[in-house]
Amino acid sequence: MQSLSLSMSVGSSNLANFVLLRSEVRVRRRSVIVACGASERDIDSGSRASSFLSRTQTYALLKQQLQVAAKSEDYKEAARIRDSLKLFEEEEPVFRLRRLLKEAVAEERFQDAASYRDELKKIAPHSLLKCCSDATTLGIRVQVRSVYIEGRSQPSKGLYFFAYRIRITNNSDHPVQLLRRHWIITDANGRMENVWGIGVVGEQPLVLPGNSFEYSSACPLSTPNGRMEGDFEMIHVDRVGSRSFNVAIAPFSLSLLGDDEGCNI
Repeated sequence: MQSLSLSMSVGSSNLANFVLLRSEVRVRRRSVIVACGASERDIDSGSRASSFLSRTQTYALLKQQLQVAAKSEDYKEAARIRDSLKLFEEEEPVFRLRRLLKEAVAEERFQDAASYRDELKKIAPHSLLKCCSDATTLGIRVQVRSVYIEGRSQPSKGLYFFAYRIRITNNSDHPVQLLRRHWIITDANGRMENVWGIGVVGEQPLVLPGNSFEYSSACPLSTPNGRMEGDFEMIHVDRVGSRSFNVAIAPFSLSLLGDDEGCNI
């Protein structure tokens, strides 16, 4: 697992046009799996989650094969793979449960909604986490949106490439400067990695009251799903001797399947 800093002009909506700048400093933490004394429910949940991981890997491979077939003008094969993808999307439990959950909430059938949500938790824990997040700390708002970049991914080699865009808005009365970043990256197997670095995309931006700073970056995973969260260390530059403070980056999903709701970023 590795997190990459990528440059992009502010305001651009095409997350795929990145230029690799540098790798961040990485410190890896090992996950501990406790097997002794696991209940049947825990084992069943783990089996379902593993099955979902396997299905999403298959889905990613089909999408890659479709791209290859279309590029080589093998349209008969492309049509066959397209039909396989449509069938997969119709039968995939996560897609079905998401649809049922959305309908249940819209129709105020909250007991059914809770049941669908619990089932999603069992088979795909990451699917309940949105591909975007929004958090405010001491007047500093951090919005994030992630997307799966199919063209940079290689599912057959266990590489899934995700890009994310961040907007930092200063809604406080004081100018702030971003000093450092800290990410916690977790893949679908529960493997966790802490990433620290100076600034973002080679800058330590100064954000004045009422202004925003945006940048884009990326994170490759070895699984088709995962999550990120973290914080930015900032300081009030108009206060002599002021101490730095941490601004939260709320958890968001890295998901090949994406989610049904858009984000205002």
